[in-house]
Amino acid sequence: MKKLISFTRRNAFILLLLAAFVLADLAISYWNPLESSRRFYKNDFTKTLYHHDWARSGPVFFGNSAVTGAYMEDKSRYPLVEMGLSYGKVTDLQAILERKLYDVQGELVLGIDVHTMLDSLETDPTYQWFRRPYEPYVYKYRDYLRDSGTEAVRQLYKGVVGLDAKQLTAYEPRWIDKELYFGRKDTAWLKERWTYYDQKWGHYPLSEFEENLKALEWVADYTAREGLPFKVVWMPWNKAFEHPPYVKPLKEAANKILEARGVPVLDVMDRYDPAYFHDLVHLNREDGAPLFTKEVDEWLLSFAKSSKS
Repeated sequence: MKKLISFTRRNAFILLLLAAFVLADLAISYWNPLESSRRFYKNDFTKTLYHHDWARSGPVFFGNSAVTGAYMEDKSRYPLVEMGLSYGKVTDLQAILERKLYDVQGELVLGIDVHTMLDSLETDPTYQWFRRPYEPYVYKYRDYLRDSGTEAVRQLYKGVVGLDAKQLTAYEPRWIDKELYFGRKDTAWLKERWTYYDQKWGHYPLSEFEENLKALEWVADYTAREGLPFKVVWMPWNKAFEHPPYVKPLKEAANKILEARGVPVLDVMDRYDPAYFHDLVHLNREDGAPLFTKEVDEWLLSFAKSSKS
């Protein structure tokens, strides 16, 4: 006991600094500016919450940017919360459900495209489920805090020098909308993109999808336990170009998991003509997205009708 008291006295200043840091970090974490303040960068999960009045429950259409681009929630007759996340994967969906960051109710639809199950695909590190419980908030999001902090200091300087009180608190609100896809890329750009995809991932064996295949099993089993209707959509691919080589074995493995659990599947991977695409994996907003939304609506409504008959 005496040694502990002696140690505390000798290191009182350092311990006070550490305590001050921990308390400050807890306060900033509670404020959670990356979610609550428009001064700071927003990831697509936060954008989903923002555009739904911060509601954290409801029926969901989950996927990556292919879902964001293709599913028009405001035009749907069977509306789901569009939860397309930039570089979203099935492992992300599992993390959301495991950590209870969103309470999916009524319906869960998962959109799988050619990139949704790539284990090594780099994603947005600011997604809430990537922060470990012991990881300091100011360290995890240091780049984004620094960016907005630099802007705040710059505006403070302008306000003081220019004697303009409005400049003291002025800032540029961070972008709060998700990326949509208008128009069509030209053939040369598409060929270059296909080559990029092929060089980066085309050689991948099925083992490179193991984590997301396990996550798919987990989601299917979770929804069955919870009595939550679960359906899967294979998202569109621009059929002017060959599928990535791994698609065939991946689809076979994923469909085997889904079939064994009785999960309904809608495969529109090769459904739409190239004219409906913005690029290789994103339908354009003008023509492709309305067509996709209508087809998904009809598919989902067919289950509702059959349950009533």
